[in-house]
Amino acid sequence: GKVFIPKQKPVQCYTEEKFSLDPELEEALTSATDTELGDLAAILGMSNLITNNQFCDVVGSSNGVDKDSFSNIVKGEKMLPVFDEPPNPTNVEETLQRIKDNDSRLVEVNLNNIKNIPIPTLKEFAKALETNTHVKNFSLAATRSNDPVAVALADMLRVNTKLKSLNIESNFITGVGILALVDALKDNETLTEIKIDNQRQQLGTVAEVEIAKMLEENTKILKFGYHFTQQGPRARAAAAITKNNDL
Repeated sequence: GKVFIPKQKPVQCYTEEKFSLDPELEEALTSATDTELGDLAAILGMSNLITNNQFCDVVGSSNGVDKDSFSNIVKGEKMLPVFDEPPNPTNVEETLQRIKDNDSRLVEVNLNNIKNIPIPTLKEFAKALETNTHVKNFSLAATRSNDPVAVALADMLRVNTKLKSLNIESNFITGVGILALVDALKDNETLTEIKIDNQRQQLGTVAEVEIAKMLEENTKILKFGYHFTQQGPRARAAAAITKNNDL
């Protein structure tokens, strides 16, 4: 048979049409700012040339358009880069020694996000604070602290009379460690703020009930950072904190 040869379709050539605008209109478009051009695009319904926020700002929520529910195709917004926080510059060994030396210039200790501090060293910080009379704020959030560290801090709170604020958020402390702290805080009359939220596991109902009871007995605590999971202890704790702040 014959070899099949497909018919070639003629190539269509498109000639670019030239438009001539009114001189005043052409001058206005040439000198228009990006904001003005965006407003014009929104009015003409050319939403693919502008961002979602720009379209909503021009059209307005009165027409049923808002930034959350608008589903048309829009121009993507340029995202600003998010940089990681710089590492904590605190010198752990030097700070520990200054606490032991009772350095009067050291009133705030921030160990937040230093994850390579050994547990014995964290316990040593708590031990050093037992006799320190100058540190007012001690923060060790996200340091992988656990129950033994919490117990050491509880022992410190029984004798320390200068510490005002303690932050142990975002660690590995369980209900056992928190209960040790709660028991120590029943007799502490110095601490006014403590943050214990965002531990690796939930503290449990028993711990939350004891926390609420402690806050009702300790009138010195004005700020308590923790999101209760049980409604009863949450209401009791909120009422206690409100009462303490009104005293």
